[in-house]
Formats: sequence, C-alpha cells, structure tokens
Amino acid sequence: MKNILVIEDEKNLARFIELELQHEGFVVTLSYEGRDGLQKALNGQWDLILLDLMLPGLNGLEICRRVRSVKDTPIIMLTARDSVMDRVSGLDSGADDYIPKPFAIEELLARMRSLSRRIEKPSHTASFLQMKDLIVDLESHSVKRGDTPIELTKREYDLLVTFLKNINRVLTREILLDLVWGYESVVETNIVDVYVRYLRNKIDRPGEDSLIQTIRGAGYVMKS
Repeated sequence: MKNILVIEDEKNLARFIELELQHEGFVVTLSYEGRDGLQKALNGQWDLILLDLMLPGLNGLEICRRVRSVKDTPIIMLTARDSVMDRVSGLDSGADDYIPKPFAIEELLARMRSLSRRIEKPSHTASFLQMKDLIVDLESHSVKRGDTPIELTKREYDLLVTFLKNINRVLTREILLDLVWGYESVVETNIVDVYVRYLRNKIDRPGEDSLIQTIRGAGYVMKS
C-alpha cells in the first residue's frame, strides 16, 4: 500500500492522519466532503481509502457502495458510531474493516498491515468451489445454486468461500472472524451469527437441511 485517500470532514483529525501516514512513507490525499471524496475515489488510483461514516454532502455508506460497485479498492471505515448494527452496515456496504473513533495511530497502522496481508495472500489454485449443486466461480465472484444465480454482499461471499475452502472442518466464531474480518477487527463474534443467518437465507432451500450446520458450543461447519 502506498497511495492513500482519506475522506474525513474533521479537518484536525484528517491532518493528523495525513502527517502520521506521511511519516510512515505513504502518499496521502485528503477530502473533507462526501461528493468530492466520491469523485476522488472513483477517478484516482488508490491502494487504500480511509472513509468516515458521517460526511456532509454524501455519507460514507453510500460512497462505499458506489466505489465497491466499480472498484475493489480496499476501504477502512472510520466512525464515532460503534453499535453492532453500525458495524454491520459499514461492512455490508463493502468496507473491508471498521475502526471506531477515537483510535490510536498504531491501531490504524496495524489494521492497514492486516488488510495488506489479506490482499496479498496467493489466490486459490482452483477456479471454482462447489458443495452439492452450490457453485462459486472464484474468477468472476459469481454464485449459483443449480441454475439459479445468487446475489451476495462482499462479506457474505467471503464467508461462503471460507466455508467452501474448509469443508468438514468445524470453524469457531473466532476463527471465522480471523479469516473473514481479519484478526485485528473490532467486530464482536455475534456478527458471525448475523452473517451466517444472512447466508443461509440466500443459499438454502425451503424444507431442506441447511448447507451450513451449527455445532452447538463449537461453531459452524459445511459437511460434504
């Protein structure tokens, strides 16, 4: 990661982040307003976007959705709002991580390193993953069950791929947080339950057993 876009309306905080990241060798561009930030995000080539949730002109969730619809640029959301549903909304809109204010610059740098490691992991050698008639195409990021396409959010897709890469392995909530959200993520383990429920609602068929089974007291598993 080298080129960083910071979209933050608190100018003192934005300047502080800029100076600290520049000290670490990053090239930083600032934006203080939602629509200007979106334009910069879409028109520039960025290695990372640090995005505030509450912005004048256009909020961070909408910016994240619009950027994610055309780009895979990593996004870390910055916000003073720290409820579980705020985190879910931020992550569900396509953010890769979420850090509540106030935060220490060391924590932000750790999150950036963690995200960079996840991005730089070598891709899986198989071009698709399959469980029964559920198929995930890793190149196109498309999902279908039988002949029916399934629309997933980025987080739901990442969670499904994690299960498919660990068939017959019981995954605890902590492991899933690590693999899908990242070790340094501040989200609680109950968010895993929320997203498993979302995923089941989309990939399961009425009247049939869920493809993702709950192991009471342990976690979740996909069994072949």
